[in-house]
Amino acid sequence: MDKFWLKSYPPNIPAEIDYTQYRSLVHLLEESFRKYANRNAYVCMDKYLTYGEVDELSCKLGAWLQAKGMQKGARVAVMMPNVLQYPIALAAILRAGYVVVNVNPLYTPRELEHQLIDSGAEAIVILENFAHTLEQVIAKTPLKHVLVASMGELMGTLKGTIVNFVVRHIKKLVPPFNLPIAISFKQALSEGSAMTLKPVELNHDDVAFLQYTGGTTGISKGATLLHRNLIANALQAEAWLLPGLEREPKVEQLMILCPLPLYHIFALTACCMLGTRVGAVNVLIPNPRDIPALIKTLAKYPVNMFPAVNTLFNALLNHPDFTQLNFSALRVSVGGGSSVQKVVADRWFKVTGSPIAEGYGLSETSPVVACNLATATEFTNTIGLPFPSTEVVLLDESGHAVPVGQSGEISVRGPQVMAGYWNRPDETAKVMTPDGFFKTGDIGIMDEHGYIRIVDRKKDMILVSGFNVYPNEIEAVVAEHPGVLECACVGVPDEQSGEAVKLFVVRKDSTLTEEQLRAFCREQFTGYKRPKHIEFRDALPKTNIGKILRRELRDDKKAA
Repeated sequence: MDKFWLKSYPPNIPAEIDYTQYRSLVHLLEESFRKYANRNAYVCMDKYLTYGEVDELSCKLGAWLQAKGMQKGARVAVMMPNVLQYPIALAAILRAGYVVVNVNPLYTPRELEHQLIDSGAEAIVILENFAHTLEQVIAKTPLKHVLVASMGELMGTLKGTIVNFVVRHIKKLVPPFNLPIAISFKQALSEGSAMTLKPVELNHDDVAFLQYTGGTTGISKGATLLHRNLIANALQAEAWLLPGLEREPKVEQLMILCPLPLYHIFALTACCMLGTRVGAVNVLIPNPRDIPALIKTLAKYPVNMFPAVNTLFNALLNHPDFTQLNFSALRVSVGGGSSVQKVVADRWFKVTGSPIAEGYGLSETSPVVACNLATATEFTNTIGLPFPSTEVVLLDESGHAVPVGQSGEISVRGPQVMAGYWNRPDETAKVMTPDGFFKTGDIGIMDEHGYIRIVDRKKDMILVSGFNVYPNEIEAVVAEHPGVLECACVGVPDEQSGEAVKLFVVRKDSTLTEEQLRAFCREQFTGYKRPKHIEFRDALPKTNIGKILRRELRDDKKAA
């Protein structure tokens, strides 16, 4: 196909990347562990881990996992925020020949149960703060091994004891739990130190991650990401961002802020994988919602790269202390997860001197498909140009490519595109064309220079602070409430989160109150999925075959 957008590439960005330089993701990780052994790799709450320490600790943990007798390709879940144990567990699982199943630690028992059963996970590494959720569902899952980590255990004896005491007893962030088969993360490391990690033959087509997403429907499915997918996207991101990151004056070691959760594909690639490839140090932020604490961290560490979602950029700009920071080290700010608003991008550039390079991607594409140039000085209000080694076409309803300047469904082919949905050939067939293009469900327009602008969403997905919310899931669960006759949910504009969930309900029981429904939703959904607005109606608009018209609800001026 004619990649006419390559004419818009600066001379220092290659048209293609070569992911075959690495046999597997493990090959990439281990090369960096050796090459940058004495460099700091991660810092969290002022405690550093070097690449050499990540190498050593992941070796021990990997050996421990292998000793449990799991076969190559077994799935191991990781349910933690951004703490030091995360990159250790990630490397250990991959080096042992297993598949990482990333789990949002804020999941409700129902959501966790579905993911553990669907993935067939045999083991889990979980932060103790969330172990009570696991306790409620573990009997229904295939789990055989549980490793429980604590916030302080890798911080050193004195600091670790203080951190754990504060987390457990002052802030009371660890609800009581009972998991008889669990052992501590630290104990597994101790036992693993007497074992040897056996090298596993891995190649490009082996599965590395199951990254759960609703895809184009509300059923949570695992995007099957192969070793080549993650290698390719890390190398594509490196080729794309380095011209911006290497601007004068050059820094000896890049420092990347990691406020987005590593269980989210954006941070996994842009922070963890890219950071490892270039020998950067990642500043891990366990709780990015604590804006004052995040600003204190930024005052301490001269970060060069700042990947975030629009809502986080906006929250920082609205805090008075943020403008007092020194931004001289900041080279590149990357916006993703949801649309970056022009007003936010303009303010960010004014305050920091660093433009936001907005990108676009999905879990199914590891994630980045397109991005604005890291050296640009103006906000383009587009998602930029397709990445190296990436083909993008816009397709009409009949699957034909539309001419430049016309709208069509953004469809992607490249080495970062998933193998399919885990054990869901029917769902995979819905999104993959016979010639290998992944249909994203987003409607876009590409201009004559190759820049893409998203104009609409084919699917009814709601984007809350960069996280996908699928109406099908919300409606299916709410409909189970005995007082609900029928319901529908749509996204409505929201200043804080970009969009918010609005729920429309027809009551079966006239005594059902909004507070009762909210209490039900708190039990069933993690925070970002919970309806922010609830409206009771006598009836919902429907087609002549009885299908609820969400678009009509969305377009209803009263709905907003």
